[in-house]
Parts: sequence; C-alpha cells; structure tokens
Amino acid sequence: MKEQIRDELFKLQDIEYRDFQSKLIPNVSKDYFIGIRTPELRKYAKALVKDVSKSDDLKTFINSLPHSYFDENQLHAFILSEMKDYTACVTAVDAFLPYVDNWATCDQMSPKVFKKHKIELLSHIEKWINSDKTYTVRFAIGMLMEHFLDEDFDGQYPEMVAKVKSDEYYINMMIAWYFATALAKQYDAVFPFIEGCKLDPWTHNKTIQKAIESYRISPEQKEMLRRLRVKKDRQVGVK
Repeated sequence: MKEQIRDELFKLQDIEYRDFQSKLIPNVSKDYFIGIRTPELRKYAKALVKDVSKSDDLKTFINSLPHSYFDENQLHAFILSEMKDYTACVTAVDAFLPYVDNWATCDQMSPKVFKKHKIELLSHIEKWINSDKTYTVRFAIGMLMEHFLDEDFDGQYPEMVAKVKSDEYYINMMIAWYFATALAKQYDAVFPFIEGCKLDPWTHNKTIQKAIESYRISPEQKEMLRRLRVKKDRQVGVK
C-alpha cells in the first residue's frame, strides 16, 4: 500500500511547486519533497479515509514509519485530521509526532475529532508539551491555541506555555503566536504575562510584534504593548 500511495503522489507532482515549497521549509533537503499542492493532498486524504474498502491499507500506511517524503508526512497528517474515532486518532498522533520534522506538517495536522474530546485531549497536551521533540512541543502549544482560547480557556494554559523554555526557533515562534492570539482573545488574562516579562526576550518581543500586527488588538492595547518591548533582545537561530 505504501508503494501504491507513493505512486499516486508522484502522479500529482508539480516540479515548480516543489522548488518553491522547499524554500519555505529550509531545515530539510530539497530531495525530501515530491511537490504536491496542499488542496490536492487534502482531497486525496479525504478520498482514502472515505473509502471503507481501503481501511486496512490505510492502517498499513499509517504504521509504516518513518516516511521517505515530506508529502507522505503531509498526507499522513491530513489522514489523521479526518479520523472520526478519538482513541484511534490520538493513538496515531502519538505514534506520528516523533517523526514530524518540519513546521508545515506540524501546523497542518489538526484532527477534527479533538473538538469533541477536549477533556481527554488535555492529558495528551500536557505530555506533548514536556517532550524533548521540537515539533511535538510545537504541536502541543498549537492544540492549546486552537482549542483552549475561547469558552474553554483557563489561566493555567498560558502558564503551561510560558513554562516552556527552549532555544529552538520553531518552538519560540509558536509560543509567540500563541500569546499574540491569546492577547486578541483573552487580553485581560494574558496581558500580565507580557507586563511581567514571563517570556524570554526574543519571544516576548516577537509576541508584541505579532499582536501589534493583529486587527483584533485595539489601538490603545497596541500602544501599551509597544511600551513593553524589551531593549536587550537575543536572537534565536533557526534549527
């Protein structure tokens, strides 16, 4: 099944898009990309999940880790995003996360079934956020941002994110993204994290930058945030 899926993926190959795409994800080799546009991959993933006759073949593909190509990982992420059984899905996510090696696969994996199982999801997020794997931590923060910044928000969640300390660019960017989004949605509860400088200087300033760019932050709030920029900034390198 893995070879059959790979053959189908190469039929969807777009060389120009591969070259463009490889520039967006500089931490992996150009040869790692087949070059398939995201809508085509999503469409293919949905077709595979919908075809009940291929359920065993899908399990074989999902269990065949690691994959050889970025596009196979993307397809894997999109398949998991379409799974309807929460237990099977979160188990598959757990197995896949250690093999996620770039921000795109990490950020585009968003299982729809998680919305209906937030209480159960939290225990997994707490485990993922303490991982030593860059993209497992990034995924955990992304899930907190996606599912726990609205009616299910609790002050303990930004505390969890603020406790993450890393030199990894892709983790710190996600922390900044999380807090900028949290400021837009839960300003009063989250502002003390910025006012109290609870993030490292680079992430602190990046959070303010992203928040100021948001149309959901009021002019008055933006002016307050500008005043809280820290002067001594440290550069976090791309890993």
